[in-house]
Amino acid sequence: MKPGRLIAVVGPSGVGKDSVMAGIKAAAPKMHLVRRIVTREPDLAGENYDSVSVSHFRQLAEENAFAVHWGAHGLFYGIPNTVRYQLGRGTDCLANFSRSALLEGAKVFANFTVLHITASPEILSRRLMTRGRETPEEIEKRLAQSEKPLPAGLDVLELCNDDELSKTVARAIAMLQPERA
Repeated sequence: MKPGRLIAVVGPSGVGKDSVMAGIKAAAPKMHLVRRIVTREPDLAGENYDSVSVSHFRQLAEENAFAVHWGAHGLFYGIPNTVRYQLGRGTDCLANFSRSALLEGAKVFANFTVLHITASPEILSRRLMTRGRETPEEIEKRLAQSEKPLPAGLDVLELCNDDELSKTVARAIAMLQPERA
């Protein structure tokens, strides 16, 4: 059996990664959404994740519980090793990733694809303000990071999320599963 792909979903804050991923999962139910472990307060709107303390996260990292882990924006994020089970079954897995962890992800996962979601600066700014998690200063910092390039040498699919979510999801499915399109 051919192993599944780890599809690393990246893009700037506010681009709609979680909404697009949920839409892809709804349209392609055989895909698996990876549940990250994050040192963020539990139950914030958006992504479903497992919340842990920084000390617990560090313990998990020492115990090799993560396939890949990184820090960004004052938080720590981990892709649990349990994803390997789904990949081994031939299941494609969507994981919310960081640009800074892509090269490590490409080393760790044999079948690795990047879904790079973008949006115009105006739309990103509006979405960040609407979600209300960041201060105006933090929003400016995040917008300044939004044009940061991806590392070279990766299998990257570019997806613009300036349109209606349903149209963005349809384009994503066509890219990820061209045999269905």
